[in-house]
Amino acid sequence: MKYKLLIVDDDRGLLKMLKSYFTLKGYQIETAEDGMEALEKLRMIPDVILLDINMPKMDGIELCKRIRDKTHCPILFLTAKSEEQDRINGLLSGGDDYIIKPFSLKELDARMTAHLNREERHARKTSVRFHGKLSIDYLNRSVEWENNPLELTKMEFDIIEFLSMHPGQVFDRERIYEGVCGYEVEGDDRVITELIRRIRKKMEKHTEEEWIVTVWGCGYKWRK
Repeated sequence: MKYKLLIVDDDRGLLKMLKSYFTLKGYQIETAEDGMEALEKLRMIPDVILLDINMPKMDGIELCKRIRDKTHCPILFLTAKSEEQDRINGLLSGGDDYIIKPFSLKELDARMTAHLNREERHARKTSVRFHGKLSIDYLNRSVEWENNPLELTKMEFDIIEFLSMHPGQVFDRERIYEGVCGYEVEGDDRVITELIRRIRKKMEKHTEEEWIVTVWGCGYKWRK
């Protein structure tokens, strides 16, 4: 399968290098030098997006927020910003990964492959699981309480999917992040904590039942 890749960065030298490398890997490539141009290039319906943060006209965080509800493909930030809060902001805006410049092309390639493989596994799922009045549709990536849909971000659903597929099993925050992103990662514990807080808040609008249980000193589990 020939994947479609959209690369968004105002560094023309980096764009040229990435386009050359991933063309050789068999990707169909489109590039953009700012957020506004990237919005136009979305018509290609990319399978994966590489996105810089510091760009003219519209930065990567704002672009990610605007397109996240329109595309479910993996969005990987490429940026020189290395502070933990910058990573958290990128992931909470809807990004799936955060890669610090300068980076290894082989590592970037491996992470993209992990995300794409994970998307293919999602596409093959057809089951719906019922937990009392709560239903999870893994194919359509939706969660409902008594037919009332929960408005979830992509990563919020990913966490529900991962935990609900392993009911009763306890996972620490690092393992949850690895489970939803497909690779080991360090330093992003606060992202999982914040996302689980948001999930609980959305569920509380419909039920007082606690589905994601905190196991103090260990992590979280999906209630059996």
